[in-house]
Amino acid sequence: MTEPTARRLTLGALVHGSGGHIAGWRHPDARPDGQLDFAFHADLARTLERGRFDALFVADVVAIWGHQLDSLSRTGRAEHFEPLTLLAALSLVTEHIGLAATATTTYNHPFHIARKFASLDHISGGRAGWNAVTSAVPLEAANFGYDSHLEHELRYHRAEEFVQVVKALWDSFDDEAVVRDKATGRYYDPTGLHTPHHRGEHFAVRGPLNISRPPQGHPVVAGPLNIARPPQGHPVVVQAGASEAGKNLASRVADVIFSGIRDLGRAQEFYAEIKERAAAHGRDPDHLKVLPALPVVTAPTESEARDKLARLTELLPPQVALADLSYWLGGFDLSACPLDGPLPELPVSNQSHTAQQQIYEDARRDNLTIRDLVRRVANDDRTITGTPRQIADHIEEWFHGRAADGFNVILPYLPGTLDDFAELVIPELRRRGLFRTHYPGRTLRDHLGLPSPSRRA
Repeated sequence: MTEPTARRLTLGALVHGSGGHIAGWRHPDARPDGQLDFAFHADLARTLERGRFDALFVADVVAIWGHQLDSLSRTGRAEHFEPLTLLAALSLVTEHIGLAATATTTYNHPFHIARKFASLDHISGGRAGWNAVTSAVPLEAANFGYDSHLEHELRYHRAEEFVQVVKALWDSFDDEAVVRDKATGRYYDPTGLHTPHHRGEHFAVRGPLNISRPPQGHPVVAGPLNIARPPQGHPVVVQAGASEAGKNLASRVADVIFSGIRDLGRAQEFYAEIKERAAAHGRDPDHLKVLPALPVVTAPTESEARDKLARLTELLPPQVALADLSYWLGGFDLSACPLDGPLPELPVSNQSHTAQQQIYEDARRDNLTIRDLVRRVANDDRTITGTPRQIADHIEEWFHGRAADGFNVILPYLPGTLDDFAELVIPELRRRGLFRTHYPGRTLRDHLGLPSPSRRA
């Protein structure tokens, strides 16, 4: 077996209870009660780690996912663990895999987020990642005392200041500040403690953060330990915006950017653009990893793989599929529109501008009806389906074609599609020299080939 070259293929995986497909919980090979079963999540994490995945990712919405109760009640999306609690627990049953979770910048405060992810980084030994989202679900607003969802541009403007404050809090201690010297009675050097004293448009935060880096693997002895900030310096920051505001934010602050683009040409354009934006901000473009979503179903033969996907299609109630399309279009009700007619013009969404625009572009380009779009948005037409060789061909084409640095693998039902990917696709990627056989280090930054950021002055 050959080991990968210097440019590393990155693989993350979205772990969503019984699966990423909206009807995944109904599949015979899925666990319908998986969302709230920790032992089930632990088994998934260990499978991903055996496959040497870089990270597992837990998405989060701080509300129920939708207000159409008839369709919502036919999904598994009304319940899930608080993600950082789950990841802290998973850190104790894994050793290497990165642990990343969503936390909104719209309905949180920077001090909370800085402290929580620094704590996760400590507990996991440097494996934490934060997906800094601006919240695309308007129902979250009412859970935090708002009458309406903040406007799209305002959410991103707030997010930029939010991330700036979080990083400043992570830099509260110099790397040599914490000495814990029993002989002198000096726990830390006060000259190495930094108080951000931030006062901006959206936040006023005095600081410093009340957590430094613990002496992992070291006894507490006299003398400096040279370990003060979180184990990675900063936990890995992930962003998923593809709008103009989202790309601006990601190119400035993110280590990883998720993308939902499924067309190779458009993915290559996005990849080149985001790298150019990063360089324009004085960053090394190789230190921003672009990971498109990869919903995948595989089997030893193509017909078997297509049969698996067809089974999911059969299990998807029409009202659930239509409600899912309505959500991605901004929550607008389509129930009165003829299914075999065109998509009507709708107001600009205050949820995800990019998702709405992409659906409209697909509909116009391919002359799709609402029925066609329902099927496509439910992933039937966009799931990469085939043999391990066909899946590896897709991954290799995008990776070498500079459309991706890796992928965020979406597993339609669990544990079945994860077991298939780990047992069939990972060995094929290794045979091609695309994917590693061992972890290169202990931290998520090690896996991704990212340096620890220098403490900001």
